[in-house]
Amino acid sequence: MFAKDIFHDTVKRALEKEEWTITHDPLPVASGDVGMSIDLGAEKLIAAEKEGQKIAVEIKSFLGKSAIYDFHLAVGQFINYRLALKEIESSRVLYLAVPIETNRDFFSRPFIQTSIAYNEIKLIVYDLDMEVIVEWKN
Repeated sequence: MFAKDIFHDTVKRALEKEEWTITHDPLPVASGDVGMSIDLGAEKLIAAEKEGQKIAVEIKSFLGKSAIYDFHLAVGQFINYRLALKEIESSRVLYLAVPIETNRDFFSRPFIQTSIAYNEIKLIVYDLDMEVIVEWKN
């Protein structure tokens, strides 16, 4: 059963404001006999290249009692989802979406920055109140 993150609809609306078309909600992925669901799949036509850009977005709120525990879960999911996507749709780029406050207060820490770089995690930073994406981190 797919359980939406509390900020799922906020990130969906923020992507739509940037003219992304939501193609999957959720995006099912499977590797062998293991099935998973990434929160969103989206596409955007890039006119200059005349080919579509496809992304998958895993949304996290980081509202648990422990930010590091939430981070461990998010990184584990991200790594597994990226591996499954590579097998079935390698052109789709996976992002982890996090609130602006989490990015500022937690993701700015040196160890977290090192882990993000080491694991090659791409981020979407979103503003919960404005329902917009404030930064794409590749």
